Amino acid sequence: MLDETAVSARVEDIIAAHLGMEGPLLPILHAVQLEYGHVPQAALPQIAAALMLTRAEVHGVMSFYHDFRTEPAGRHVMKLCRAESCQSVGADRVADHARAQLGVDWHETTADGRVTLEPVFCLGLCACGPAAMVDGRVVGRVDEARLDQLIAEVRR
Repeated sequence: MLDETAVSARVEDIIAAHLGMEGPLLPILHAVQLEYGHVPQAALPQIAAALMLTRAEVHGVMSFYHDFRTEPAGRHVMKLCRAESCQSVGADRVADHARAQLGVDWHETTADGRVTLEPVFCLGLCACGPAAMVDGRVVGRVDEARLDQLIAEVRR
């Protein structure tokens, strides 16, 4: 569990480092997530107050951008493309298979803490769909068999 006093002090430093920027909310959220692997809920009111925003506005930005997490991710992050181009070549089938194999839904982490499954809306591999990203590495032409290989790699 995170020490809220330490989090508050570090978030204050992050806010101070970004206040001179135009539109500092996104850079602040990215910096906090980089620091903790997620944006702790306790940081939201602090960020809102510093930027003269409501907590609802900060929460709205957090929930709009899928890369922001409110809980720590697993040791590995598997993202599956959900864009139309990938869907047209079987991404829905691959996604269903991934959720079944991992036993999680979108934005969830396996019980052993190894894998977090996330949707992403375009990885730029439209000609090689369905596409996935595992720990920042893009993979094209992912079918159920290739997905099983990827899952086996992250479970080692």
